[in-house]
Amino acid sequence: MAAPSNAEQTQLQDMEEEEAGMEEREMESDEEEGMGVENSEDEEDDSSEDEKENEAEIQRLEEQLSINAFDYNCHVDLIKLLKQEGELFRLRKARQKMSELFPLTEEIWLDWLKDEIRLTEEDSNREKVYELFERAVKDYICPDIWLEYAQYSIGGMGSPGGIDKVRSIFERAVTAVGLHMTKGQTLWEAYREFENAVLSTVQPPPGKIPSREEQELLSAQLERIHTLFRRQLAVPLMDMETTYAEYEEWSENGVPETVIHLYRKALQQKEKCKSYEETLLVAEPPKLAEYQAYIDFELKEGDPARVQITFERALAENCLVPDMWTKYTTYLDRQLKIKDLVLSTHERAVRNCPWTMSLWKSYLQALERHGADHQSVSDVFEKALNAGFIQATDYVDIWQAYLDYLRRRVDFSKESSKELEELRAAFSRSLDYLKQDVEERFGESGDPSCAIMQIWARIEAHHCKNMQKAREVWDNIMTKGNAKYANMWLEYYNLERAYGDMTHCRKALHRAVQCTSDYPEHVCEVLLSFERVEGTLADWDTAVQKTETRLNRINEQRAKAAEKETNLARHEEEKMEQRRKAKAEKKAQKKAQKTSRGGEKRKAEQDDYQENWTEESAPKRQRGNGDNNADEYMETETGLFVRNAPPGNKSGGARNARQGAAVAAQRQNDDRREMRDDSCSVFISNLAYTLEDPEAKLKSLFESCGPIRRVQLITGNRGISRGYGYVQFESAAAVPDALKLDRKEVEGRPMFVSPCVDKNKNPEFKVFKYNTSMEKHKIFISGLPFSCTKEQLAEICKPHGSIRDVRLVTYRSGKPKGLAYVEFANETQASQAVLKLDGIDVEGNKVSVAISNPPRKSLTDKPGSSRPMGDIMPRQVYGSRGRGRTQLSLLPRSLHRQPAPPGKVENGTAAEGAPPPPTGSAAAGEPRSLSNSDFAKMLLNK
Repeated sequence: MAAPSNAEQTQLQDMEEEEAGMEEREMESDEEEGMGVENSEDEEDDSSEDEKENEAEIQRLEEQLSINAFDYNCHVDLIKLLKQEGELFRLRKARQKMSELFPLTEEIWLDWLKDEIRLTEEDSNREKVYELFERAVKDYICPDIWLEYAQYSIGGMGSPGGIDKVRSIFERAVTAVGLHMTKGQTLWEAYREFENAVLSTVQPPPGKIPSREEQELLSAQLERIHTLFRRQLAVPLMDMETTYAEYEEWSENGVPETVIHLYRKALQQKEKCKSYEETLLVAEPPKLAEYQAYIDFELKEGDPARVQITFERALAENCLVPDMWTKYTTYLDRQLKIKDLVLSTHERAVRNCPWTMSLWKSYLQALERHGADHQSVSDVFEKALNAGFIQATDYVDIWQAYLDYLRRRVDFSKESSKELEELRAAFSRSLDYLKQDVEERFGESGDPSCAIMQIWARIEAHHCKNMQKAREVWDNIMTKGNAKYANMWLEYYNLERAYGDMTHCRKALHRAVQCTSDYPEHVCEVLLSFERVEGTLADWDTAVQKTETRLNRINEQRAKAAEKETNLARHEEEKMEQRRKAKAEKKAQKKAQKTSRGGEKRKAEQDDYQENWTEESAPKRQRGNGDNNADEYMETETGLFVRNAPPGNKSGGARNARQGAAVAAQRQNDDRREMRDDSCSVFISNLAYTLEDPEAKLKSLFESCGPIRRVQLITGNRGISRGYGYVQFESAAAVPDALKLDRKEVEGRPMFVSPCVDKNKNPEFKVFKYNTSMEKHKIFISGLPFSCTKEQLAEICKPHGSIRDVRLVTYRSGKPKGLAYVEFANETQASQAVLKLDGIDVEGNKVSVAISNPPRKSLTDKPGSSRPMGDIMPRQVYGSRGRGRTQLSLLPRSLHRQPAPPGKVENGTAAEGAPPPPTGSAAAGEPRSLSNSDFAKMLLNK
């Protein structure tokens, strides 16, 4: 066999190297495949664990919704998890359930719509998406949803009637949200782009002469675009100047004068609304106060379309505010009165705020007003019963509204009818419902005065002429604890008087006399008046005997009750007297101890004073018969004589002068009080002490009330105003007008004005007394910023009800305390305000809101009462003014030396220089009082 040539050897080597490389690559690929399998297995394990956890969470959320289907957050969490897991069928089902119970937000609707659009690519399924869009646009007015709807419809314009369908959707969109000042322009521009696209399809190719039909189509399409420009320019939008410039460029013949006129008018409207729009742009959600101001402005302007779009924009961000829905539905009921719009808005209102009874009530009335069928009204009423109201009285009110509706359906000219039987059945059902469901839930009937039963009895008596049934119903009313009330008996008596007979009237009054306990005198008077007109002498005698017997018994009961109250009051007075005596004794004891400790000190000081007092330094008598003895008295400027100070006491004369001035001022004030007529005067207080010329200031303030006789300002020792006084008018007729100036601000302080009453003669008189019982129609707010005004607080509380009064609590100086009381029209509004306002942020302060419940004053708070000693904190050993900044002692060192025990002797005799043993109080361990000379020796001691 021949040996291979060099070329063949080279070729063989290349083939061997290539085979070896292929083997190496195969081995590497096998290794990579093995590693990839291991990594994929790990990832599969991790993903399976996550799937198991998510599935467990999904099952938990589904179980929770099966228990409470109205858990909004649970619905949202379930939808997020199902979308994450790609469970499309279950996701669609979860969204469907949530949309049946709640209106969905714009974000939830857009996610749902986009998912459905991706899943339904075929034309046969487009109708389902259209139905979903129709549901979405009914919940809230959202420009983005309308834009998505219109753009989706453009995809079907190739189908028969597709272009007309797109145009109809765009027309509905610009009608619904075309007036939206910030987002409406996007829809108008999309509409014009669509029409421009249609224009390009009808334009003939260049150089071709269009036929008559083609020219008509072209002209009609151009007119559509012209019309869109004109309509848009007549609407006030934020960037409408750009649209006008675009129209100028697009139009070959320029802008018509009519369009320019409408455009300028829209510009003016935009300028009016611009401030409100700018406020909304910078405000924080939900922007309730800003929308409220915007709505009030549009209501004054009176354009129904703009009022509607403003309400819709506000409700998109404040869908859980019942007052906003109430205001909107009331406007629609009274102004627009368009059936479809009114009923759809009422339905949206109760879906958003199902707990608000008034919204359901107005919904029922709107259905009746617009001629809805009976089944629809009944279905809405049944939904209302399951809405979960927060008060028992709400169920009574909704039943009354439904019963009124059923009564209006009955033709009472017929003796019996299906509607009448339904009305009676509804009355019976309402009583059972209130007794079973409402009482079990709230612990009260909600209808203590039996208003529903009273209406039933009147209907039976007046419309059905069935007094027997009316009496049965009223007997049922009396058995529910109402027999003790005079007004219930008188209502029954009036019913019998109008539709019954005299026999039953007499029976009703006789039973009322025996049973009434609140106003028996009134019932007795009615019975006697009845017998004067209708009865015989025997009837009169019987009535007199029964009324006298009953009133005597009532008077005995009242006397016993009064005696019991008197004994309780006497017992309380005795307790208070004992406390006062104990306090007085304790005070006297402390005073005696203080006097005994200071007695010896004063005696020593007097001794030193007598020693240093010489005849040469004694002043001569300034008055009298020229006696040379020292005169201890001096005459003041007021003519009063006060004791002179000892020589060397520089402050004594000034103090005596002040004492004399004080006595004179007091005597002058007393003389003025005797001259003042309180019936023509008012008492002024809380004036600033630094008020310049206060009398002239008060005259200028009160001269509008009536002629002023004089102004009396009470002054202190030095003639300085004490901040209070009196204004006396010529006539008592000016006093009521003067009292209206109470709390008027005078140089930064509220001036208090009250009736002028001598409290020495009327000690129990009080100008004003705050309520100490719970005020369910009033709320108490704490934690307010000091800068908050009454107007700002009223704006905060205004969305939650009708406000009667706002009162900010201030100090006497007029500075706010951060507290306030807000009074609403009724208890329901106050309760809603507590629920909505508690915990909100007001200028950076978190406020607390509660029903007003002022604390009751205890006996220790009353004048003359003593507080328990356990409540008084013991005074610290370092003094009544607290611990000083430094702990340096300012007393001489000798005072810090501990004195030797009194009984200590040295070598059987008393210590040299030691004072004699103290007696009296000093013997009990108290130090001896020191004289001035003793203090001098101590200070000089080294």
